[in-house]
Amino acid sequence: MTPTITTGPTSGSPGEQSGLPSLGPEGTALLRLLDDTFESWGVAAGASPMTMPPLLPAADLARLDYYENFPHQAVVAAPLDMDRREDSTFCGETGCFPCDALQPAALGLPSASCYAVYLDHEGRQVQDTTLVTVVGWCFRKERVYEGLRRQLGFRMREIVAIGSREHAEEHLCAFTDRITAFARALDLPLRKEAASDPFFDKGGSKAVLQRLSPVKHEFLYEDLAIASVNTHRNFFGDRCNISLASTGGPAFTSCVAFGLERWLSALTRRHGGWDAATHAVLKAISATDTTSTSARASHGGPARPVV
Repeated sequence: MTPTITTGPTSGSPGEQSGLPSLGPEGTALLRLLDDTFESWGVAAGASPMTMPPLLPAADLARLDYYENFPHQAVVAAPLDMDRREDSTFCGETGCFPCDALQPAALGLPSASCYAVYLDHEGRQVQDTTLVTVVGWCFRKERVYEGLRRQLGFRMREIVAIGSREHAEEHLCAFTDRITAFARALDLPLRKEAASDPFFDKGGSKAVLQRLSPVKHEFLYEDLAIASVNTHRNFFGDRCNISLASTGGPAFTSCVAFGLERWLSALTRRHGGWDAATHAVLKAISATDTTSTSARASHGGPARPVV
């Protein structure tokens, strides 16, 4: 099957050019169906569903080298400085508050859901086979925003493994197979490519190891990454002091990530519209999965909120 449309279903949304497109009823229903499906995969594997805050202390993200590794994507938030509100007011011409109208930016808007999971487990001991699943709003500054493909704010479902090295590795192997099978059932041709997230000091021995053994693989539809599998070795275990109850050593972590709006973009481009994409997803669920009964049953019924 060849693509039948060249523009996304949200084309013309007022916020699209600024990376903040809206979703209508059909897109919202399909996003929820996909998220229910991916969450059910995690729960079936033993993951505990959790809810994380949308903002994180910038100091915590800095401790994880976030602003050194991803300065081009970083978005921060700051409240108005009430002591200066008389002198520094909102500028109608630029559509912005001037910098001196703001208090120091002490809050960060994370670009991935998993950061909050590692910070939430800081200082804890965990079992060797800990799994957590979360969905959250993520934020990335982009040079150019494009419909549902590249957004300033978007939702990401993640299934996060925290535990032994073997557990972290097996987690990625299992979900690589699952993503591949689901894409095949969707008639959605994906290619898996090695990518690089600079979790390690670029000049250190771990950076050399990363180049020899990539820590991230992306699943791309055309030129768009819609899912990824990521191993961080013991980086977050060290930085967040997450230890194994079995050995006392630092935990290893890995995560599987699904960019929900990017899946919408890929599916509607492949299948031609919301109805056809939804039908393809329901058919693929039935063909590949016995754990997503709740996702199928709820589709078309009362909507559940996706944060």
